[in-house]
Amino acid sequence: MDDWLKESKEVEPSWLTVDLAIFTLREDRLMVLLIERGLEPFRGMPAMPGGYVQKNETLREGALRELAEEAGIDGSKLHLEQLGTYADPGRDPRGRVVTVAYLALGPDLPAPVGGTDAARAFWAPAAGLQDGTLSLAFDHQAILTQALEEVRRQLEYTAVATAFCGETFTLRDLRTVYEVIWGQVLDPSNFRRKVLNTTGFVQPTGEQWMPSTGRPAALYRRGQAWLLSPPLLRAASTQRGRGGSGRPGGQPWDALAPG
Repeated sequence: MDDWLKESKEVEPSWLTVDLAIFTLREDRLMVLLIERGLEPFRGMPAMPGGYVQKNETLREGALRELAEEAGIDGSKLHLEQLGTYADPGRDPRGRVVTVAYLALGPDLPAPVGGTDAARAFWAPAAGLQDGTLSLAFDHQAILTQALEEVRRQLEYTAVATAFCGETFTLRDLRTVYEVIWGQVLDPSNFRRKVLNTTGFVQPTGEQWMPSTGRPAALYRRGQAWLLSPPLLRAASTQRGRGGSGRPGGQPWDALAPG
């Protein structure tokens, strides 16, 4: 018993928070939701929306509440999943704070409205995570960079691209998601063939979108499948840049480029 008491006194108290990595496409650009911190530490710096989990909340409930309070966005309609847990001792100057990060995705989300301890909330180009134009509080830059790569990876193996589209969408809308997030230009004909040949990826609605000029386009909705078989791999040059030469069982997009 004495050993247990001694050990318990040496354990630093810790707190639990949730943070949200929220991405959307606005005007064909990938954007990430940030807040400007209104309190110390890091007052005035941009950060991910988030905060402490309350006593009787689940992690998901805490994430949805913080999103509503700090940015005025209803997260119940978003694609929401846990990204990971971050607990390095020095990540928060206030003490040992463990955070569970959530990945949230949605189509053309509205302008956020800052609240509670967020001086303001705003959309920022996700490209700033990698080109050095964004400098974030805590370890949020590392978390968001990991979140962005997770989105890119999931585009290959899941139907997560449809989370960036409305309830119905054209194949051009869907292709734009891939092109913007991967940073690659995809051949429209090959993209159409790959998507329609992937069982359960999309489902035709039987309706058409009528543009002001040009030909009408068929409308689709998300199909029943979540895991894509075969996967839709990125270009081989990108795969090599990520430490590999591609994965078996899928067709990399560079092999589908027009010849």
